[in-house]
Amino acid sequence: MDKRNRLILFLGVLFWPAFFSGQECALEGRVVHNSGSLISATVVLKNHGRATLTDSSGRFCFKGLSDGEYTIRVTMTGYSAIEKKVRLPEEKFFLHEISLLPVESSLENVVVTGTMRPVKRSESPVAVEMYTPQFFKKNPAPSIFESLQNVNGVRPQLNCNVCNTGDIHINGLEGPYTMITIDGMPIVSSLGSVYGLFGIPAQMIDRVEIIKGPASGLYGSEAVGGLINIITKSVDKAPRFTADLMATSWHEYMADAGLKSALGKKATNLLGINYFSYQKPYDKNEDNFTDVTLQNRISVFDKISLARNYNRTATLAGRFFYENRWGGQMQWQPRFRGGDSVYGESIYTTRWEMIGNYQLPLQEKIHVSFSATAHDQNSYYGTISYQAKQRIVFSQLVWDKSFLPFHTSLIGIAGRYNYYDDNSTATIDTLTKNNRPDAGFVSGLFIQDEWKINSRHFLLSGLRADYHPVHKYIFTPRVAWKWSLNDKETIRLNGGTGFRVVNLFTEEHAALTGARAVEIAEELKPERSWNFNVNYSNRWKWKNHYLGFDAAVWYSRFTNQIIPDYNTHPNKIIYKNLDGYSSSSGITLNFDWNVANRVKTLAGITVQDVAKFEIKNGKRQKTELILTEKWSGTWSVSYTIPAERLTIDYTGNVYGRMVLPLLSALDPRPEFSKVWSIQNLQLTKRFSSMLEIYAGVKNLLNWTPARNSPFLIARSHDPFDKKVEYDANGNVKPTAENPFALTFDPSYVYASNQGRRIFAGIRLNLR
Repeated sequence: MDKRNRLILFLGVLFWPAFFSGQECALEGRVVHNSGSLISATVVLKNHGRATLTDSSGRFCFKGLSDGEYTIRVTMTGYSAIEKKVRLPEEKFFLHEISLLPVESSLENVVVTGTMRPVKRSESPVAVEMYTPQFFKKNPAPSIFESLQNVNGVRPQLNCNVCNTGDIHINGLEGPYTMITIDGMPIVSSLGSVYGLFGIPAQMIDRVEIIKGPASGLYGSEAVGGLINIITKSVDKAPRFTADLMATSWHEYMADAGLKSALGKKATNLLGINYFSYQKPYDKNEDNFTDVTLQNRISVFDKISLARNYNRTATLAGRFFYENRWGGQMQWQPRFRGGDSVYGESIYTTRWEMIGNYQLPLQEKIHVSFSATAHDQNSYYGTISYQAKQRIVFSQLVWDKSFLPFHTSLIGIAGRYNYYDDNSTATIDTLTKNNRPDAGFVSGLFIQDEWKINSRHFLLSGLRADYHPVHKYIFTPRVAWKWSLNDKETIRLNGGTGFRVVNLFTEEHAALTGARAVEIAEELKPERSWNFNVNYSNRWKWKNHYLGFDAAVWYSRFTNQIIPDYNTHPNKIIYKNLDGYSSSSGITLNFDWNVANRVKTLAGITVQDVAKFEIKNGKRQKTELILTEKWSGTWSVSYTIPAERLTIDYTGNVYGRMVLPLLSALDPRPEFSKVWSIQNLQLTKRFSSMLEIYAGVKNLLNWTPARNSPFLIARSHDPFDKKVEYDANGNVKPTAENPFALTFDPSYVYASNQGRRIFAGIRLNLR
C-alpha cells in the first residue's frame, strides 16, 4: 500500500463517524504546539463570517464550502496568531496541521522578579530572562544546577574535584554574589547555596526567572551580582500527574514525579518527588580518585493552594531534602570516614523548607509571605570534620498601591533572622577561643514607584534601607527607565547598588578540603557595589519566521570586596577586604530564531572583563580573577518533524580562557585553561499528549579537563601529605619524591570530569 493510500485509509478510519452520518467536512485540520493538540483554539475563515473552535483532539471542521481559495486564521490565548491559505477542492482531502508559536518567544509572558509585581515581560522596566521547563528539556539533567549550563552568561562552577559541590556564576561573578530564591523567598541560604539547586523536583517548576545585575534594592543582601528566582507551578493549573524517568550509561538514575489531588472542596494539593542515584565509581583519568562524586538524594516538595473569594492568594509549601554524597580514593568505604588511611570526602545533608503566601482579606492588595529553613550538614573532608547548622526565618509584608494616576507603588517591610554555627574558624571567638554562633536579625524597609510617563516611557525608582546589628544602616537605591521605540523595539537603562554581608562558608569551598587553612586577616566589612547596564531588545516577524534579538552592556564596581588570597601562602586561604576595587564589565548578545515552529534556534555570546585593581608601589595594578572566563557562548537548535512527532535537539556551550588556581611557581599544571566545549544531542518521540520518550548523548566530544593537564588533583597519591617535607618557615621543600613542592589540593577544577555518556528517558503527562 503506497503512502497516499495509507493516508486515505487512516483518515477514513479516524473520521468514520462523520462519513457515516453523511456530514462530510469540506475543510478540516488540527492545531498543535510541539505536536501536542491545542484545545479551544479559534479558527476563522476570513471574509466569510465563519468560525469554530478546535475539539479535545485539536481538530476543526468546516462544512458546506464551495470551491475556491480560503484564508484560515487561527488564534489562541498565549500563542501568536497565524494565517494559512488553502484551495478547494485540490486540498479537500488533506488534514491541515497548523503549528502555533507560543507568545513567550514574543516577550509577552508574565514575569514577577524584576518588580515583585506581575507584569508582561515586554513591559518590565527591568530586563528579566525567563526559561520554561520546555527549554530545560532540550538537555535533561537531574538538577537545576546542571540545567543552567545552557543559559548565556550563567555558568555552573564546580569548586572541588572530589565532592563536586558548586555554585552559579553570573557575568563572571562568584556564586556568593548570586541570590537564589523559590517563589521570591530566600530559601536557598548561604550554606545551602552549595546544595540548594540540587533536588528541586522539575515537575514543580513553572519557570525560572533570571536578573543579571544587582537586585538588592528589593531582595536585600546576597543579590549583588544577580538573582535566580525559581517559580513553582500554580496548583490549580498543574496536570493531574506527571513523571520523568531517566538513566545514563554511567549508571545514573533519576525519577521525578508530580501528583495533584483535591483536599476537600476548597483546597488543592500538588506533590513533587525527585530521586537521584549514582553509585558506580569511575576513574577514567587514572588518578585513583572518583571522576564524579557518588550521590544518593531524595527531595519531597508539597504545595497546598486554598480557593478564596475574589481570587485572593493563599498557598503553603514545604520541602524536605536529604543527600548522601562521597568522593575520594576508589577503595574508600564508609568505615574509612574521618580516618587517615584512605582519603574520602563524605557529606550528609538534611534540610527542610517552608514557604507561605497569604493575601489579606482587604480591598487593598496586601500580601504577607514567609519562609523558614533548617540546614544540617555532617561532613568529613579527609580527617577534617565539618559540622554545620543554619536556621533562617524570613517574613515580608508588601502593599501594592496606586496613589496617583499613572503611578503604581510597592511598599514593603522585611525581616530576616539568621543563625549559623559550625566547628570551623568561622564561628570561633578570636579572643576567648570559644565557639560563638553567628546569629542576628536584619530588618528592611523598601519602597518602589513605577511611573508610566506616557505610552513610550516608563520610569521605576526605588530605595531600600536595611539595619544590620553589626554594620548598622545600609541603603541601596535603584532606578530603571524603559523606552519603547515602537511596539517591538525597547531600550532599558538600569542603575543601582548592592550589598552583601559575609559568611565565610560561601567564600571558598576549598577551605574545607583539608588542603588549606583559613586565615582572617582583619574584621571583614560588608561588600558594596555600583552597577549600570543598558539593554536593547527587538523582534521581527514575517510570514512563518520569528526573530528576537537582545543585547546588554554592563559595568559593576565593587568596594570592600572579599577575594580569597591563594598566592601569599601555599597552605592558606587568607581573607580580607580588598584594598582597592574590582570590576565586572562586558557585553552579552542573545538571538532567538523560529521558523514555523519547526526549526528553533537560541544562541548567545558573552564577552567580559572581570578583574581587581590594587595600588602597589604607587601604581594601579590589574589582576584577573581566577576561574573567570573571558568569553562564553551557548546554543540550542531544535528541529521538529510534525508528521513523525519527532524533535531533534542539539545544545551546547563553549568557554574561553580562564585563570586557574596553581599552588606555586613550580606547579606543572597549566596556568590558563584552553577553549573547551560541552555539546549534547537528543531525540524526542511524542506518541501523544500523555507520553513521550527521549534518548541522546551528553558530552559528544568526550571532553574533560584531564585532557589538557598532566594531573588535576595535586599529590593524589599522598592525600594526607604524609610524605611532604617543610622548611623552617613552614614552606614546602622540593624533594626527589615531591619535585614540584606541592601539597594535596583538589581545588584545581573548572569543569566536570564526566565524559561522554548515553541517556534515555520517558515522560508521562496526565491532564
